[in-house]
Amino acid sequence: MEGITEGVNNLNIMDSSPSNNNNKKNRIQVSNTKKPLFFYVNLAKRYMQQYNEVELSALGMAIATVVTIAEILKNNGLAVEKKIMTSTIDMREESGGRPVQKAKIEILLAKSEKFDELMAAAAAEDALENEEQS
Repeated sequence: MEGITEGVNNLNIMDSSPSNNNNKKNRIQVSNTKKPLFFYVNLAKRYMQQYNEVELSALGMAIATVVTIAEILKNNGLAVEKKIMTSTIDMREESGGRPVQKAKIEILLAKSEKFDELMAAAAAEDALENEEQS
């Protein structure tokens, strides 16, 4: 877990995707197969630190993962929900495959009033733990 958090803390956020709707720097496109849940939770915290809000986006089966991430952040007092958007998009299964409709969700979260205070407390707690282990 420390490795994931450390990787997220050292991450430079860049959006290199050329598609027309991915020009938002504070968007996280969540997959339920590629990364562990708390990778996305920690990444969302990092995005909120940098941009004051984060947009979580997912298709199909990953929607449950996005809702879980949003609820973890809200229940820990770190985020407030600003907007939830749902839609259906058309996709092709494989090259030349038939068109399939997929559900899409986008959840916009903003920093809570206590975000900075809670993050500072968590950082101090981590520093104490690291000191004790040394």
